[in-house]
Amino acid sequence: MTHRPFLRWPDPRLRMPAEPVDAVDGTVRTIWDEMVEAMHAMPGVGLAAPQLGIMRRLAVVDAGDGQGVARLANPRILHASATLRDHEEASPNLPGVSARVSRPRAVTVAFLDETGAAREEEFVLLRATSVQHQIDHLDGRMYFHRLSKVKRDMLLRRAAKCA
Repeated sequence: MTHRPFLRWPDPRLRMPAEPVDAVDGTVRTIWDEMVEAMHAMPGVGLAAPQLGIMRRLAVVDAGDGQGVARLANPRILHASATLRDHEEASPNLPGVSARVSRPRAVTVAFLDETGAAREEEFVLLRATSVQHQIDHLDGRMYFHRLSKVKRDMLLRRAAKCA
């Protein structure tokens, strides 16, 4: 299977909130399979459907920690730890640049899993960073929106030179 191309910033779809998923069905599972292929091809630790131009609230996370791929529909954060963790984040939608972003070290996320069951799961460390990064994409935000205006402008200027 070949995955769709990644949208490139500043594609307006990357600024739009994704539509909720009504139910997990064969179409959703096929999209998740395509997303997993795209995530591993990057290689990366997560992907949100809007990054491929699919405007649905679907995400995949695989931090390479032996827990496997988490497939999430309609993920939302229920609780976030007060302890923050810095991590260098990047996106295939804005290639050639990255930035250190501080996010909660652990989050509890509610979502529909690959069977369509409602679940809550705690994500920690890199899995927590990745799921938060993906939820940002689902909300129409990129990681650099979490930077100060000065740092964000510098990053976008660097990205323009890489393009």
